[in-house]
Amino acid sequence: MTLRKEKVGRLYYRMGEVAEIFGVKPSLIRFYETEFDIIKPHRNKKGNRLFTQQDVDNFHKIFYLVKEKGFTIEGAKSRLKEQHSEPAGDSAVLDTLRHMKRFLLELRNELGE
Repeated sequence: MTLRKEKVGRLYYRMGEVAEIFGVKPSLIRFYETEFDIIKPHRNKKGNRLFTQQDVDNFHKIFYLVKEKGFTIEGAKSRLKEQHSEPAGDSAVLDTLRHMKRFLLELRNELGE
């Protein structure tokens, strides 16, 4: 049996790191935080924002809708609320399919040995 090496994400990302991931200024990250309810960063004792992986994933959704699809802020808000009310969102389906693909590829490799 092979040992699987899964990429382990970080627990928290600082504001500058999130801004760097998306190639934007921190002010845009702060703006989206105030506009979208799905972004809820934790704060440390100094008051610095600490974003979880879920927050970063939500930023990906927001940037996709606003920057790539051309949605307005209000349009993106309503679209995210629609997706949130659905029992299984597109991202959950994609994650499941990726997991299944990885499993099947590993199984094929083990059977080929």
